[in-house]
Amino acid sequence: MSVRFTVVGVPGERRTELFSQAVRARGLPAPAVLPWRELLIGDPVLPAETTHVRVDSPGGDVETDALLRGAGDPTRVDGGALWYSRLTGALRRVAELTAGRARLLNDPEEIGVMFDKRRCHARLAAAGVPVPPALPEVTGYRELRERMADAGWNRVFVKPAHGSSASGVIALTARGDRITATTSAALGPAGLHNSLRVRTYTDPRDVAAVVDRMAPDGLHVERWFPKAGLGGRSLDLRVVVTAGRPTHAVVRTSRIPITNLHLGGARGDLPAVRARLGERGWQAALEVCVRAAACFPRSLAAGVDLMIGSDWQEFAVAEVNAFGDLLPGLDGLPGGGSEGLDTYAAQVEAVLCTT
Repeated sequence: MSVRFTVVGVPGERRTELFSQAVRARGLPAPAVLPWRELLIGDPVLPAETTHVRVDSPGGDVETDALLRGAGDPTRVDGGALWYSRLTGALRRVAELTAGRARLLNDPEEIGVMFDKRRCHARLAAAGVPVPPALPEVTGYRELRERMADAGWNRVFVKPAHGSSASGVIALTARGDRITATTSAALGPAGLHNSLRVRTYTDPRDVAAVVDRMAPDGLHVERWFPKAGLGGRSLDLRVVVTAGRPTHAVVRTSRIPITNLHLGGARGDLPAVRARLGERGWQAALEVCVRAAACFPRSLAAGVDLMIGSDWQEFAVAEVNAFGDLLPGLDGLPGGGSEGLDTYAAQVEAVLCTT
């Protein structure tokens, strides 16, 4: 069977280009690109020769963002509910276009679940995957504080239900009238905007304004999970699970509670983390990631954000990312079957092995 890929993505976007390079490196024709904008406003056509379709991120393009969230500053935090509604509508069109014609490498319905933190958390919990406890849905700052008091929690992570890349995420500590909220969301006269500079709010009025601004789009609130650290930096793992196997992993470290690399986090020492866990602990960590990815069986690859407890024994899944494979230059895990391959090459090999 001749393999011909089409990528639903943004032409020229880095993820799409890296996947295309991996395909061409195997001597296959370069993938066609079906732009997200055609799914959103046009009459999309799937190339007739397509055998496999990869859905890639709609991020990285101002026009696509405006089609998903409406006109406005692309750095704004709000608009998540509209973005999600339009995203899932476009994903349904992908399913319709490919039905009976091509194999999907990632399932549209599963992508939709991964992009709804509440649904994703519920699916993981139902499968017995360790996740932090979560509060029932809260609709604003006052209700958040009431629910925290009822649960006896003084530290939580407040997350927009449909955000990504830590957009709008708040690491919140509240003890009586003293409050600390660390976030990349910058509060200004025009509302909330993403910033690469993480800031800390200590005025309850500011914290209330940030939470209340995000609340209409939906919130997901989890109890703070105390994370392990090395060298004075807290850490977690991004593990890419490909075709049911953990193939790639990177340590993300930070001096603040949010470890995302684009927000000042740094790649950590994976061998040191593996040594600290011990071989049994390391295998247990990977097994949790495999179980999390198995909750999305129709997705070839998923990026699992795994938190390691401060005791180096507990684990909890923070997120499962539909587009969590953007880890340029990262080699496959030793013994994982993808040595010498980056995340995209590993996926191409997995396709070829099952075609």
